Parts: sequence; structure tokens; C-alpha cells
Amino acid sequence: MSALVETVIFIFGLVALGYLAGLAGVLKDETGDALSDFATTIALPVLLFRTLATSDFGGTAPWSLWIVYFVAAAASWSVGQFVTARVFGRDGRASIIGGIASGFSNLVLLGLPFTLGVFGQAGMSVLSLIVAVHLPVMLAVSVVLFALVDKDEERTLGREIVLFLKALAVNPLVAGIVLGLIWRVLGLAMPELGMRFVDTFAAIAGPLALFAMGLGLRRFGVTANFGPAFALSLLKLVFMPAVALAMALLFHLPPLTAQVVVLAAALPTGVNPYLFATRFGTGQALSSNALTIGTILAAATTAAWLAIVQAIYG
Repeated sequence: MSALVETVIFIFGLVALGYLAGLAGVLKDETGDALSDFATTIALPVLLFRTLATSDFGGTAPWSLWIVYFVAAAASWSVGQFVTARVFGRDGRASIIGGIASGFSNLVLLGLPFTLGVFGQAGMSVLSLIVAVHLPVMLAVSVVLFALVDKDEERTLGREIVLFLKALAVNPLVAGIVLGLIWRVLGLAMPELGMRFVDTFAAIAGPLALFAMGLGLRRFGVTANFGPAFALSLLKLVFMPAVALAMALLFHLPPLTAQVVVLAAALPTGVNPYLFATRFGTGQALSSNALTIGTILAAATTAAWLAIVQAIYG
């Protein structure tokens, strides 16, 4: 068994173990929520802090990296929104949910541990440059689009922007990113005891996030809207990484950077589309099914994309 296949099996195996723990009733749904809260509030922000504070970003071209990734995300989002509206006949608000599900990668719960497992700390350094701007950019676009089509007079663009900024200000992941960048810019040294705490939380972030994701995944399941959700999953898992690979070749990204950006684009969607669907009262089944179906299919498609980029870049 190749190291790549073994890593993919291990990563998705942790997700599967979490799912089975919930399915068998060993752990309750509330436990999954608590584990996810701990992972996203403490462990993963600490991992991001350590990566941004200590990594060597030499040789990385952030603007090229961001252009490659977000062009792929925009292309997949646009096609997903079009398909949801014109092919499956959903209204403007639900079609935005379809676009988000097609272009919003699960870079945190799945992407951070996956990249660390496949590419090590060097790959994490590249992914952290995407994560640093991913959430603000994608949420901002979502807020603006909903404000343009939403008929609820209480949801004005100004009000949604204020809520968006407040959400960012208290987001622990954003705090981890900002603090890591500040620490790096100031050139501060981490006390040995402090680094032990940081390393401890960072070490458990990946396994905990993957297990918590699987435990939470059981709650979503697959109900209605299977056809649209399957189509959106294919866009997310096949079309978006294909665009990312084409853009990476066009921009002549370094091999490691190119491989990480394609992996990031190839990840399934996360819970954010469902959160938006719940907030705006539309597309809940569509987004939850896209999450479940995409995560299941990603075990095969992500391995395929990793094999492709490794064949191209060595």
C-alpha cells in the first residue's frame, strides 16, 4: 500500500470512526457538537497560530496562490448557482446556497489535518495562506449576494455587513490567524513552557477535528434533493480542482504550492452552506445532502486528485 493511499484511508477513516460512533449510539450528537466546538475554538486556532508564527513562507507567491484558488472557487460557485437555478428550478436564494456548496471547501475541519498528513508542515504553511483569507472572502460574497436577492426588509445590506464583521471579530480561527501573524511580525520568541502548551493543542487538533466531523456528519444524512446535491458535489469535487490545476499550471506555481491548492480545491464542502441555509430559511436539505454526499465521494476523488498532481509535479 502506497503512503498516499494509506494517508487518505487514515484521514477518512477517522471521519468514518466518528460517524460510526454516533451511528452505534456510543456518543451522542451533543458530544459531537462539543468536540467540534473545542476543535474550532481551541485546537485548530492554536494550530493556525503555530503555523503562521513559526513557518518559513519563503518561495511562496501569495497573490498567485490566492488568484489560482479563488478563480477556481468563483468558477465552481457560478456554475453551481446557475445549475441550481436553471437546471433544478430553484429560486434565487436557494441557488446561492447551491453556489456556496459548490465553491466553499472544508479547509478547517478536513483541510488542515489532511494537508498536514499528506504534505507535512511545509504544506500547512501554504494552506494557512489560503485559510487566512478564505473565510472572510467567502462569507463576504455570500452576505452581499443574499442581500441583493433577499426580500426581507429587515435584512438590509448594511445590517448584514455589520453582523458579518461582528462574526469575524469573535471568530476563534480568525483570532488564531491574526495573533500568529502579529507574533511573526514582531519576531517574538515563544517560552519553552508556552510552546509545550501550543504543541500539545496543535497535535490533537487534526485527529479531534476529523473525528468530530464524522460524528456530526451522521446527523445530516441524505434526505430529499439527492439529484441536485449530487450534481453540486461533482462540481465541488471534480470541476473546482480541475480549474485550480489548470490555473496552477498557467501561473507556474511551485510544485508544493500547486499540489496544496489543488487539494484545497478538491475538498468537499463543509457546514457553512448549511449554516447560511438555516439563517436564510432556504436550501437546508440541499446543503446538508451536499455535505454528506460530497464527504463520502471525497474519499475516492481526493485520492485521485492527489495522484494526478503528484504525477504532474513529482
